[in-house]
Amino acid sequence: MPIIKSAKKRVRVAHKAAVRNSKTKRSLKAALKLFAKSPSADSHNAAQSNVDKAVKKGLVHKNKAARMKKKLAAQAKASGAKSSAKKAAAKKAAPAKKPAAKKAPAKKPAAKK
Repeated sequence: MPIIKSAKKRVRVAHKAAVRNSKTKRSLKAALKLFAKSPSADSHNAAQSNVDKAVKKGLVHKNKAARMKKKLAAQAKASGAKSSAKKAAAKKAAPAKKPAAKKAPAKKPAAKK
């Protein structure tokens, strides 16, 4: 066990990170196995989502994640499971932007004589 206060804190922080990372890795592996077992649109989306989360947390390199997602897409295509990821993204982008509020023109100060 460390004696120095900062070293003790590093042990605590490292332990928290290890737990968090192991949960993310476990959910990624579970999602990939679920998709391999029964390829469907839902399991495909879940697997892709978990891959993206792992990349965001720094557990998987972005190029490796790209290979994983490419492999998932090929398996989905081969099994006939169509992904609804593009449809969901299109639905999210569909809402129109609110028109900008018009500001009243600034009044010029009266000229002094």
